Amino acid sequence: MDDSLSLEVHDLDVQVLTGIYSEETHLPQPLRISMTVDIDCPDRFAADTPLHASKNYMDLRHAATTALPDGVHFTLIEGVADHIAETLFLQDKRVSKVVVKIVKLAIAEAGESIGITLTRHRR
Repeated sequence: MDDSLSLEVHDLDVQVLTGIYSEETHLPQPLRISMTVDIDCPDRFAADTPLHASKNYMDLRHAATTALPDGVHFTLIEGVADHIAETLFLQDKRVSKVVVKIVKLAIAEAGESIGITLTRHRR
């Protein structure tokens, strides 16, 4: 059985241009984005293991925030999730799987979570 390492960043609130309805297409919408990223796992993590043996969590944060293109309207939040996954694959060849969960905060009426989860594997 292979060892595995998953890095996680959850509940980033990000403003993104997305949506198909006219009231959604002019202003950014609040999305709650969570990611789990599987990367190759070294044999051991000693007390003095350097950061490059893992992956910086800020790379995950970047993929879901500043790496999203300004002024680009994503018709579907699935497109947002795909962009995040592709950014993470391009950042680091050790990334083998990316799971992106996006919740559309603006459409919740009673605190429910409405959204998608996209899983992509390196091809």
